[in-house]
Amino acid sequence: MNKKYERYIDYIVNDIELPYFINMKDGYGLRYNEYKLILSKVFNQPVTIKGKHVYNSNGNMIYYEDIDGYWFKREYDTNGNENYREDSYGYWIKKEYDQYGNVIYVEDSGGYIVDNRR
Repeated sequence: MNKKYERYIDYIVNDIELPYFINMKDGYGLRYNEYKLILSKVFNQPVTIKGKHVYNSNGNMIYYEDIDGYWFKREYDTNGNENYREDSYGYWIKKEYDQYGNVIYVEDSGGYIVDNRR
C-alpha cells in the first residue's frame, strides 16, 4: 500500500462515524472491497464481512447495519460471551460472566441492574 493511500485509510478510520457501511459508501466513496480494511482497523481485529454483517475471527457477529441506517455492535470476552451491546437507538447492555459462563452481572441503559457478583 502506498503511503498516500495508507494515510487516507488512516484518516477514514479515525474520522468515520456510525453507520459504517453507509458512511464508507456515501461519505468516503469507498468500494466494497475496501470495507474489510477499514473495519478491521476500526474494530482493531481481523474481520469478515457477509452482506452488512461483520464477524470477528471467532465467528461472532460484532456489527450489523441495515439499509435504513439502524446498526448494532457487540463485544465479547475471551470465552466468546457477549459482554457489551449497543445500538443506534441508544440502547446498551453490559454483562459479566463467572468462570462457568453464567451471567453474574447485567446493567442496561434503562437503569436495569442485576448484580450477583461476590
